Amino acid sequence: MEAYFLDFANLLLRWLHVIAAVAWIGESIYFVMLDNSLRPPKAAEDQQKGVFGEMWAVHGGGFYHNQKYASAPAKLPADLHWSFWKAYTTWLSGFGLFVLLYMANPGFYLVNPGSSWEWAANLTGWQANIVALAFLLGGWVVYNEMCKRISPNMERDGLLSLGVAVLMVVVAYLSSQIFAGRAAFLLTGAVMATAMSANVFFWIIPGQRRMVKAMKAGETPNPLDGKRGKQRSVHNTYFTLPVVLLMLSNHYSFTYTHELSWVIMSLFIFAGALIRQFFVLMHAGQTRPAYPAAGVALILVAVWIGAPSGAGNAAPMAAGETNGETDGRAVAAEEATVASGGPVDEIHGIMERRCASCHAQHPTHEAFTAPPAGVALETREQLLRQADQVKQVVASGYMPLGNLTQMTDEERASIAAWTP
Repeated sequence: MEAYFLDFANLLLRWLHVIAAVAWIGESIYFVMLDNSLRPPKAAEDQQKGVFGEMWAVHGGGFYHNQKYASAPAKLPADLHWSFWKAYTTWLSGFGLFVLLYMANPGFYLVNPGSSWEWAANLTGWQANIVALAFLLGGWVVYNEMCKRISPNMERDGLLSLGVAVLMVVVAYLSSQIFAGRAAFLLTGAVMATAMSANVFFWIIPGQRRMVKAMKAGETPNPLDGKRGKQRSVHNTYFTLPVVLLMLSNHYSFTYTHELSWVIMSLFIFAGALIRQFFVLMHAGQTRPAYPAAGVALILVAVWIGAPSGAGNAAPMAAGETNGETDGRAVAAEEATVASGGPVDEIHGIMERRCASCHAQHPTHEAFTAPPAGVALETREQLLRQADQVKQVVASGYMPLGNLTQMTDEERASIAAWTP
């Protein structure tokens, strides 16, 4: 019953997290588009009032006229709209999910017993939790210090962008060495997401509050507050696509089980930033197809690196053969293999000993109330249907998670060499 309530809490937190993230990212992308779509005001009275730019839009059956002031407007409304709770809710709900799913079972999800770094491979559960929290905090501290030291007056943002790119490669490499594969991808994305939320909390909103306070007092706002908020907002918009992809990656084991997973991570991060740059420039009236082309090229490199070795086990379709005929032959072959026993019995025995406590319709492991990812391995038929996936995740060392069931090297080699 406890596992059921944990699963339900997971569902509700994930629901909240996705809704908040969609709202935050959507609003962020909208304001970047708005800022880049502004055109000089045409009316003389708007120019006299200090309007920097304007944009007309039509949506939902109505017309909208957005204006941006370069200096303080003559009057601020009492109901001035602020954008920050979406960012905070996204981070808090995401951190809650991390605690519920990963920190509650660190030996299962965080510890990387296959790490080439002995100290990382030998971490206990509570030690892994502390290292994970330090990783998140350290990522923000290093990023923040880079912003303050490399471009304190927003005059060397190009150099700062290069430094942040190098930092993310380092984060990807360290996470893949210290933590289990799926956690490594998640924590790399979480470092970026933490920086995004912290930018809002520590820099963007405080700077805007100081500007509003100065304007209400009849003083001239510090222009650095506006520039600094713009700098951090720009970083946030380039982090957006990579973070979303890294958070989704835990559903796809081919990304995080590869020995060069940190390279795949880095390629995805840069690809997302390049694709985002295309849309940022497009809203400013510049169409640069080279950016998405370069992003797609990096994704293709990631596909090439992550591709499994060998030609696979599927036989090519003969000329004139229909999908139904192919499926029928596959089912017949499967039934024949099951009936005759043979290698499948040996592999199924390993599954029963090492995997079926979790991957069952009714798992006996206390962390699950249903088979993870919907994969059950209780019968030989189920094993044969999932054969390619089983071979991949077991041979890579990702499964069993944390090797909690003590799968031996001989058993792992048998699965890797198995031809279903």
